[in-house]
Amino acid sequence: MKHLRDILICAPLRDGFSTARAACGRSSRPNCDETHMRARIALQRRGIPALPYRIFIWLSCCVALAFCGRVGNATTIAAGVITSPAPGSTLTSASTTFSWSAGTGGATGYYLWVGTSAGTANLVNIGPLSGTSVTVNLPTNGTKVYVQLYTNFSGGSQLSNSYTYTEFEKSAAAISSPTNGSTLTGASTTFTWTAGAGGVTGYYLWVGTSPGTANLVNIGPLSGTSATVNLPTNGATVYVQLYTNFSAGNQLSNSYTYRAASSSPTLSGVSCTNASMTAAGTDSCAVTLSAAAPSGGYAVSLASNNSAVTVPASVTIAAGATTASFTATVSAVSAAQTVTLTASANSVTKTFTLQLSAAVATLNVNATTIAFGNVNLNSPATQTLILTSTGSAAVTVSKATVTGSGFTISGVTFPITLNPNQTATLNVQFDPTVAGAVTGKLTITSNSSTGSSTVVNLSGTGTAVTHQVDLTWNAPASSPDPVAGYSVYRALSGTSSYTQLNSAVMTVTTYTDASVQNGQTYDYIVESVDASGVTSAPSNTAVVSIP
Repeated sequence: MKHLRDILICAPLRDGFSTARAACGRSSRPNCDETHMRARIALQRRGIPALPYRIFIWLSCCVALAFCGRVGNATTIAAGVITSPAPGSTLTSASTTFSWSAGTGGATGYYLWVGTSAGTANLVNIGPLSGTSVTVNLPTNGTKVYVQLYTNFSGGSQLSNSYTYTEFEKSAAAISSPTNGSTLTGASTTFTWTAGAGGVTGYYLWVGTSPGTANLVNIGPLSGTSATVNLPTNGATVYVQLYTNFSAGNQLSNSYTYRAASSSPTLSGVSCTNASMTAAGTDSCAVTLSAAAPSGGYAVSLASNNSAVTVPASVTIAAGATTASFTATVSAVSAAQTVTLTASANSVTKTFTLQLSAAVATLNVNATTIAFGNVNLNSPATQTLILTSTGSAAVTVSKATVTGSGFTISGVTFPITLNPNQTATLNVQFDPTVAGAVTGKLTITSNSSTGSSTVVNLSGTGTAVTHQVDLTWNAPASSPDPVAGYSVYRALSGTSSYTQLNSAVMTVTTYTDASVQNGQTYDYIVESVDASGVTSAPSNTAVVSIP
């Protein structure tokens, strides 16, 4: 907005009149034509004669302005310009922050007007503002608003810029499921909706038997975007109203109509837990109704188009229930097949497709080699071999044979059939009777898909155990002749044929016999010997059994 000032007296003139200038108002550049006009008006108000009129006009634009600092040294001023939101755009919420570039040429503050028509401030009128942004709350009606940004300057002048925007518009939530106008499938119905926009605080769901009523359902506030309710199953029209509440305290709603589920049930489906099977087994299946079965139950006929899968002739869904279970019994097949299970009731037919894959028998043996290492003679060692059915069909092990001296098997009676994932433990024993290395083979015969024979290599070494007898005795406490040494004798237990073990007289009181044989029992005696070679009476007898 521009304002006129009073005439300012700058210097006297020759004709006695005063030098004058008209204030140039708020213009950023002095305008001579505008100054002429303002000077003329001011002079006429003061009663200045017509003769010097043109002189004053000339002086007001050229001379007076030069004296008063309006020419050459004129200050350039520019109003603030809104940079955000983009002029002409649609606002994104009720709360909007307007930002602008700073005015130039001594800007002292800003005023922001927002109105419903150009030049009005019936929505927002704030200022003076020292910064270059301000946040305001505006209606959310989606209508056009007019924004005026005023910039004040140190000389008292003021400039402005004008803009238009479209208000942000609140939107109510809309039900996306079930489809509007559809027939509900049962007593329990889940209503799902899209979220509202514009400061939503919650939702209310009404369901009634006439528009705008809630005699069936009245729930809320709800924070989520779905709700499950129970409705009658009488086939009647029901009216649904979804209300959306906003933080400003207002409320919007959308209306829908549906047809309630019919109390007369119909067959809606048949399904099984597994859609594909390999090998023999069972599959858990069920038939489903659109509504609860009536009093007396609801009979459903069943059939299979393939003898590899058998089902009961029928199944009855109990009164008040919507499902009933049955079992499909599957036989192993040698090639892939497709089976169709059919459920029928009251001229309604539903089907389920079951894929059968060929069963494969597979035997896994946990080792291909068993090494016993060194094993003492007549001391059996045992290791285990695990047989596992890893295929999709049962595997039959018809026999197991073993070769090699000292090797035997136990723990499993053949033939044996292992169902998928079943195991059997076979004990393999090595009991050598002679010393030395021995090899052998364990051959397992089955109907495994990996081959009819599985060979496990066996090895072990029989080791003879050597024993020795350590003898210790006490020297005589006294002797008429000095003792020069001792002689040690051995005989098989139960005989009197002693043999001297040491070839020369020993002076120590210990002796080790390393020539014993396994499984024998020996008698030992010791005699003292003097310097002349005369021996004493034998000692007591020590009896030793060798393992």
